[in-house]
Amino acid sequence: MGAVCALGTGIEAISAGLRAGHRGLHPSTNPALPYGPQVFGRVDADNTALGSLLEGIVQTLPRSRTALLALLAAKEAVAGFTGLQDTAVISASTVGGMDLSETRYAAWAAGEASDLQDVHEHPVGSHTTHVARMLGSRALRTTISTACSSSANALAMGAELLLAGESDRVLAGGADALCRFTVEGFRALGAMDTAPVRPFSGDRAGMNLGEGAAYLILEREDDAARAGRTPLALLAGWCNSNDAHHQTATSPDGAGPYRAMAGALRMAGATANDVDHINAHGTGTDNNDGTELAAMERLFPVMPPFTSTKGSTGHTLGAAGALEAVIAIICMREGIIPASPNPIVPMAGHRSGPVTTTLRRPVRNVLSSSFGFGGNDTALYLTSPRP
Repeated sequence: MGAVCALGTGIEAISAGLRAGHRGLHPSTNPALPYGPQVFGRVDADNTALGSLLEGIVQTLPRSRTALLALLAAKEAVAGFTGLQDTAVISASTVGGMDLSETRYAAWAAGEASDLQDVHEHPVGSHTTHVARMLGSRALRTTISTACSSSANALAMGAELLLAGESDRVLAGGADALCRFTVEGFRALGAMDTAPVRPFSGDRAGMNLGEGAAYLILEREDDAARAGRTPLALLAGWCNSNDAHHQTATSPDGAGPYRAMAGALRMAGATANDVDHINAHGTGTDNNDGTELAAMERLFPVMPPFTSTKGSTGHTLGAAGALEAVIAIICMREGIIPASPNPIVPMAGHRSGPVTTTLRRPVRNVLSSSFGFGGNDTALYLTSPRP
């Protein structure tokens, strides 16, 4: 696996940040995001610095930040692998190269023909093409865009390809860079908090957007064993549901999130009692946190320790599902359940609340949830490798 986010570049940096309880959220100093007080989870490197980390890896560097983040995370994920030409690439994003085309739009609208090659990086799937080229992949490549559940769905689709025998190895994940389009959209919905996000808190006031990328190599367990590879984790169950309640909101009773989580457990042959930790979607918005907590309290008579790591990374949108799957694996590896780095006030009408102090204990089974616009809800059930 490989990842980059506001907590750091690479798995070890992210692991260290989680262990230390760091918060990657900071007031914006990016002139491309010209707002008043606003907090973002931004990767601490400009595009030139990101490109320098890819020198000698790709022949032609993309200029889209989304693609640069994607290449950096994918590079770490495939390190040590050879013969990747038959590896399928399933990636996810919500904005693609919009971060780049936003900077060109005014000139193009005025009739200037400069930098027209950058048009090719605008589509949501442009970053997927760059990743596949870096691998030398001649296999299936496709892009998923289902809002915030996008890269969780990429992992589920990759697993389905393996089960169907359509592929023997899949690189799955997603990437999103911060851009004005996304910020303006969530501001228009009144879903942005000007202070650090407080998921599952009674005084929550919205989300903090973040950026990043994460990818995981998926193989069938017996194929990995024959190659002498010990898996980091097993993707034992997954489920996607859609409650079709509203264009942007989940249903008030949490029906879609409940079906997704219950379905993932059912596929894995697991029960609510088997779950050691829930990495919740937890955006910090009024609608999500209330409906998600209602769904969890319906599914779990005794609530496992749960948290939302968006208080550390910001909401990375199309990258969130894969990034939080990576974080779930880090939790299993490190034996930690990270707490929100921001103060939490109990939510009225609920019996449960997120972890407020980082726990250190064995973690074998993690349920990771990602819920998107339109009620596109996905849950992944990850377990530690069998001894």
